Amino acid sequence: MIRRSTILAAVLIAALGASGCSTVSNLNPFGKKDKGPAELAGEGQRISIIPADQILEPAAALKGVDFALPPAETVAAWPLPGGNTEQAVGNVAAGANLSVAWRKNFGQGQKRGRYITAPPVAAEGKLFLMDADARVVAVDAASGAQIWRTATNPGDNKRDKLAFGGGVAYADGKLYVSSGFREVMQMDAKTGAVGWRTKTPESIHGAPNVSGGRVFVVSLDNTLMTFDAATGAASWTYQALTETARILSASSPAVSGDTVVAAFGSGELVALRATNGNDLWNEALSRASRTSALSEIRDIPGRPVIYQGDVFAVSHSGVFAATDLRTGQARWTLPVVGVTAPWPAGDVVYVVSKSGDVICASRENGQIYWIRNLNEGFKAKKVGGILGVGGQRQNKPVWSGPLLAGERLLIVGQTGQLVALNAKTGEIQTRVDLKGASTLSPIAMGDTVYVVTEEADLIAIR
Repeated sequence: MIRRSTILAAVLIAALGASGCSTVSNLNPFGKKDKGPAELAGEGQRISIIPADQILEPAAALKGVDFALPPAETVAAWPLPGGNTEQAVGNVAAGANLSVAWRKNFGQGQKRGRYITAPPVAAEGKLFLMDADARVVAVDAASGAQIWRTATNPGDNKRDKLAFGGGVAYADGKLYVSSGFREVMQMDAKTGAVGWRTKTPESIHGAPNVSGGRVFVVSLDNTLMTFDAATGAASWTYQALTETARILSASSPAVSGDTVVAAFGSGELVALRATNGNDLWNEALSRASRTSALSEIRDIPGRPVIYQGDVFAVSHSGVFAATDLRTGQARWTLPVVGVTAPWPAGDVVYVVSKSGDVICASRENGQIYWIRNLNEGFKAKKVGGILGVGGQRQNKPVWSGPLLAGERLLIVGQTGQLVALNAKTGEIQTRVDLKGASTLSPIAMGDTVYVVTEEADLIAIR
């Protein structure tokens, strides 16, 4: 049967129906008046981990206080969606001049019912991307020239033409591809030839992670699935709580040693043994006091990040948390609504909120050094309608990132700009015109920063 999903495109929210998995349609309720808080049913076991009166503001004690960042290092490859298995890269030496070297189109851009949700990955001097038609494309990292292209649509069902999402990961000369067509597959990174393909019960919107000969991926029904990287044979699974609504952009699990940490649409952050799926701990990043129907969406769409023994993750329901990897105890929390992955580095951790705030917080205790609002001065206007009647109100632009490059934070957004902030102070240093909206965080390889736009343009910035 077909799942009838509603895509809330302004912040990439997908409301999932009760059956099937393929059909989607576009709606944007953010221009409508909120009808007030929705009631929770059957969720009495959820306990808020953030005090209701906690305020998000810089700490007076940290005014003028410096902090340490790790030295910038050149990364030779970006093989996984988060850069490495822990999804924590630190500080990259790339994009020194922030000048656009080239831009190349690599396939079908976003259009009704089709979305570019796969972060690019890079290895072997190539970038590997997935367009809105779920075709995997390899391009030369130096020039953007296409090397090969492989379709992932199995072609055995007409309705699957409406599937979307998925992602790519690289390991040991192979690509591992997850798909909205309810498949996980392996491809040869040099030729694009398919090695194996394994059917899954549900569609997959997030990219895989690969570690220790295993492929880890989360499906649309909140199931963490694992596969043998060599053969594609299915291994253990973990079923989280199911939810009726979630974010379109989806998370990739993080792996550190024998521990895998996965984030789900239920707001659960779960750690398990990578070898057998044994449950280690489970934390709900959910606030008990929410003010609108949208805030009832508990999803953790950004990747969880493991850095120096802590897990950093942010939920759509308004919890940004640092959690001890070993014990699962929350070390600190902040009331941040987010849809992208945090970026820990040195003494601090950066996060971008859905409303456009870039926040720099102490990694040790969560106290805030600075906040910069990228949507400052934004005035909503109505689009469409006749003589001022009807139409939809524009929403605040959504920003994605950050990427720490030297002492600059690089953030891209729906405005079609890349913004560079001073990583120590939050001051805006530079704006680069991308000539296209971007909702995927930048990546780096060598001296170059790469950005993917919604129009399926790959932009190289040096």
